[in-house]
Amino acid sequence: MSGDGRCILALDQGTTSSRAILFDRDGAVRAVAQREFAQHFPQPGWVEHDAGEIWQSQLAVAVEAIRKAGVDAGAVAAIGITNQRETTVLWDRTTGQALHRAIVWQDRRTAPLCERLRAEGHESDFTARTGLLLDPYFSGTKLRWLLDHVPGARERARRGELAFGTIDSWLLWHLSGGRLHVTDASNASRTLLYNIHRGEWDDDLLKRLDIPREVLPSVHDSSQHYGDADPRWLGAAIPLAGIAGDQQAATFGQACLMPGMAKNTYGTGCFMLLNTGARAVPSSHRLLTTVAWQLGGKRDYALEGSVFMGGAIVQWLRDGLGIVAKAADVEALAAQVPDTGGVTLIPAF
Repeated sequence: MSGDGRCILALDQGTTSSRAILFDRDGAVRAVAQREFAQHFPQPGWVEHDAGEIWQSQLAVAVEAIRKAGVDAGAVAAIGITNQRETTVLWDRTTGQALHRAIVWQDRRTAPLCERLRAEGHESDFTARTGLLLDPYFSGTKLRWLLDHVPGARERARRGELAFGTIDSWLLWHLSGGRLHVTDASNASRTLLYNIHRGEWDDDLLKRLDIPREVLPSVHDSSQHYGDADPRWLGAAIPLAGIAGDQQAATFGQACLMPGMAKNTYGTGCFMLLNTGARAVPSSHRLLTTVAWQLGGKRDYALEGSVFMGGAIVQWLRDGLGIVAKAADVEALAAQVPDTGGVTLIPAF
C-alpha cells in the first residue's frame, strides 16, 4: 500500500444492494464487498425495505472489505457514506428499531396527498423553497404517511422519542452507537422539508405537512468529522467523515466540479445532474433544483432529471419473470436477435 498505509472506507448503500469499497491513498481499490437485500412490494405502487436488513448488510460488507484487504481497522482513516436518497426511515431513539419498513424512493403511496396539496395551490411554494416538485418521490410525504399510520407516532415524535432519517442518517445512527442523528445538505434537499436557499429546515413546510421539528436530524456539510464509529462494529473508532446522496456523490466523483459540467448515471434508475455552481437555477421544464454538495458551509447546486426504472428492469427480468439467472445474462439474450421486432418496453411499473 502506498503512502502512510492508510485507507478510506466508502459505504455505498443502494436500492438493491449494499456495497463497501476500500481505497488507498492513490485512489486504488484495495477490496470490494457487495450484498443484495430483499425488495418488498406490499401492494401495487408500494416499495419497502427492511431497514434492519439494510443496516446488517451494510455492516457485513464493511467488515468483509476490511478483511479482504488484509488491513487492520486502525488503518482506516475515515468512513464516507453514499446512499439511496429519498428512502425514509422512522425509528425509536431508545431501541434503535425502525417502527415500520423503510419506504423506498420509488414508492407511490403518497400520490393522493401530493395531488391534494397541488390542488390546494401549494406546489409553487414547495418548489420555490425546496427546488422540488410535489411528488411521492420525496421523503417529506413518506414521513407524513408514517406519522399518520403508525399508532402514536406523531405524539411520540413531538416528545422527541423518535428519529426520522434518510438512509445516511439511519446508518450513521447505528455506526455511532446511537450518538449521531445527522444528515448532509445533499440528502436534506431531497425531503420537501429543507429550504435550499437558506440552508435550513423550513418551518412553514413542516407545518403544512404536520411534521414535528423534533424528529429531524441536524444538517451538516457533505464532508466533515461528524463523530466516530463505535469500535464494536469494525474494531476501531474510525472517523465518520463524509455523506452525500448517491447521485450527488457520483457527480462529484466523476469530477463535474465546475458549472456546466454534467453526468448521467445508469443504476437502479437513470439520473442526469448538471452542476450550476453557487446559483440554484429554477427549471422551466420540470427538472429538479437540488443541492449538489455543501463544503465549508458553502452550497453548490445542480439541476437533475430522473428516470425511475433503469437497472431495476433487469432485476425484474431476473426475479419477476425469471427469464435470466443473473443480471449479466441479459446482454447475451438480447444479442440473439437482430432487432426488437417492433416491441417496445415501457417501464411504467
